[in-house]
Amino acid sequence: MSSPKNANKPTLRSAEWFGSADKNGFMYRSWMKNQGIPDHEFQGKPIIGICNTWSELTPCNAHFRKIADHVKQGVLEAGGYPVEFPVFSNGESNLRPTAMFTRNLASMDVEEAIRGNPIDAVVLLVGCDKTTPALLMGAASCDIPTIVVTGGPMLNGKQEGRDIGSGTVVWRLSEEVKAGKISMHDFMAAEAGMSRSAGTCNTMGTASTMACMAESLGVSLPHNAAIPAVDSRRYVLAHLSGNRIVEMVDEDLRLSKILTREAFENAIRTNAAIGGSTNAVIHLKAIAGRIGADLALNDWTRIGRGTPTLVDLQPSGRFLMEEFYYAGGLPAVLRRLGEADRLPHKEAPTVNGRTLWENVCEAPLYNDEVIRPLDNPLVEDGGMCVLHGNLAPKGAVLKPSAATPELMTHRGRAVVFEDFDDYKARINDPDLDVDADSVLVMKHCGPRGYHGMAEVGNMGLPAKLLEQGVTDMVRLSDARMSGTAYGTVVLHVAPEAAAGGPLAAVRNGDWIELDAYAGKLHLDIEDDELQARLAEHDPTQASRQIASSGGYRQLYIEHVLQADEGCDFDFLVGCRGADVPRHSH
Repeated sequence: MSSPKNANKPTLRSAEWFGSADKNGFMYRSWMKNQGIPDHEFQGKPIIGICNTWSELTPCNAHFRKIADHVKQGVLEAGGYPVEFPVFSNGESNLRPTAMFTRNLASMDVEEAIRGNPIDAVVLLVGCDKTTPALLMGAASCDIPTIVVTGGPMLNGKQEGRDIGSGTVVWRLSEEVKAGKISMHDFMAAEAGMSRSAGTCNTMGTASTMACMAESLGVSLPHNAAIPAVDSRRYVLAHLSGNRIVEMVDEDLRLSKILTREAFENAIRTNAAIGGSTNAVIHLKAIAGRIGADLALNDWTRIGRGTPTLVDLQPSGRFLMEEFYYAGGLPAVLRRLGEADRLPHKEAPTVNGRTLWENVCEAPLYNDEVIRPLDNPLVEDGGMCVLHGNLAPKGAVLKPSAATPELMTHRGRAVVFEDFDDYKARINDPDLDVDADSVLVMKHCGPRGYHGMAEVGNMGLPAKLLEQGVTDMVRLSDARMSGTAYGTVVLHVAPEAAAGGPLAAVRNGDWIELDAYAGKLHLDIEDDELQARLAEHDPTQASRQIASSGGYRQLYIEHVLQADEGCDFDFLVGCRGADVPRHSH
């Protein structure tokens, strides 16, 4: 006789494929059996999909086959049956023009793979920057039980006996070469030492940020964000995640029960505390849009501002992800926030069945230098600055923990680059009319203009100013920047120039005012003059010409939303569920 618990189990989706004795059930089971699967595996066991972004072209995720094996062991141990399947792997390091261009494509792959197959729940194997949001977006559109397993960060980079951070050291050393501070030999010597193990960037770049976002959202087990990729505890966590996902099927603990408005507010506060990437602003909005949670750009001001940055990690601080994990990882950060009444929603549920606060209230903290106390933060106010004004009617963002405090309030003359190619051609021209107080402005690098909104916003400074000892300037664009980058960089200006935004009208010599503390970004010209300039030319012409070439690129340009809306496709917003499709025969 079935127990009361068994009687309350939800109906399995997979039973619609494997649970009948008719022609269709025969076919589904028979072809699966050619892999050597015995018949009893089809008799009422939950089928757990392992959604794998393994690829040798995505080096951050190249160790995922081994992680998948440990997830499978956990699933089998808990009484489920695992099925591993590949999805598009949009790796940041190799993919051109940018992995952001294919984030939505990968999410579509995930969504349709889940919906069209006999899957009762899914484990998302993610790591490299865009794989985390892409897989969560796809899974959110289906809303089945879901758990995230991240690949983990690389070991600390090493150069000349010192720790160096992946990504961050590239930006720093390339500037030092241009300034004549180091030789090309010194620059190249750091290449092999920067990436010396499997895993994602070891700084608080976008990969580590999104891993922390997943954990603070409650969609992964505690400590998932920071365990190094090669640490055996990463495989233990994968095994335990396999155990837990089977239980989540029994509990019908679907993604919509975790990804609530409250969960996103916790994540925004967490991003400030860790000094997280500006890319999180776009990705969280896109994930929220898929699951139906109400999240707006200004929520980053309302919830995030006033939150101190506690984690002393590159690019904002000194340390790397190894030290972060050894210091206590994200649970220690969340405990500090909670004890100071800075965690907005302690009772938010998580995938392990406990609340966020129950998971972290007794979390150990081993190093006050790496995870600082609130009375000695790295930055007093690390909440993302959301800017508005006549240059950014729909908003722009700036990361205060990576900026120069003296430049957070600034007025300077614009030095304008029409696009990234123009920037590359002229930035090191000795005759470029630029000084340390100038504002570097780059156009046509937003979602449409650079189809994918590449991470080119942290423009390198002019060589002649680097030689004078200038280390930072205000930079302004409709682009993104890597989470590993730093500087006083205004990003995600919306609408972008290629969508007719006011950024298209900026000219050399215009005065631009930035007041990050007041959330102000202003072009000092009259509104009539601004409108007259915009009327002189069609800033959307270039993107229309690109779109006319067809293919996915045309689909992208015609349907991508602006940065303040998460850069998702307009037709993908919303949760479509996982109703079982009609039979194939």
